[in-house]
Amino acid sequence: MKSKVYLIPSLLDDEAVETIPLYVIDAIKDCQVFFVENDRTARRYLKKVWREIVIDNYQWCVISDKGDQAGILKNFIHEGKNIGIISEAGCPGIADPGQELVAIAHEMNAEVKPLVGPDSILLALMASGLEGQRFSFAGYLPINEQERTKAIKELEVESQKMRSTQIFIETPYRNNQLIESLLKKCKTTTRLCIAVDLTGKKEWIKTKTIADWSKGLLSENKERIDIHKRPAIFLLLAE
Repeated sequence: MKSKVYLIPSLLDDEAVETIPLYVIDAIKDCQVFFVENDRTARRYLKKVWREIVIDNYQWCVISDKGDQAGILKNFIHEGKNIGIISEAGCPGIADPGQELVAIAHEMNAEVKPLVGPDSILLALMASGLEGQRFSFAGYLPINEQERTKAIKELEVESQKMRSTQIFIETPYRNNQLIESLLKKCKTTTRLCIAVDLTGKKEWIKTKTIADWSKGLLSENKERIDIHKRPAIFLLLAE
């Protein structure tokens, strides 16, 4: 039988189980093997969406493990086994190492089946009010201050030139430092969206110009921005 490779979405927030469509459970039931970033969290996630799952009925492969992951996947596809790929958060293959496995699945002529689910990049773009026809995801910006400043300037220039939304992320414990850099280095007319804890109970999304973000921080009713250690997505659009 022809192998199926299901791209199974996972939670952005551990309590937002309602964001996973019911048909994902049908895909889980149809799998014999799972490729995951972390087997402990993946097993806990599957138990949340389908309580009756028998974990030991499946074979587990950790994507980040050293070894011939490509060869292992190819063997399973040769055997006609159905495979699920699960990211740590959101959708596999989007800012995620699972894309390499998906490429192999296509090479092997397996049937690749992407499943609907939460994705922080697309949810943030949807909610930002910024340009949705042209956009680009830049991943993590450099840690070094000079390199980060250069990257911010380049993103702003590209955004203005192409009229495109630039999307990027930061390690959560450096969120506040990134915001400080953006407010200092970007033009006052550039619009910045900050989307935090998407799908969670403390979800927070705001879009303002750099000038308005700065005014809020300097006003008498100072609007404190503190998203230290909270998952966030940043989007900017230069005018």
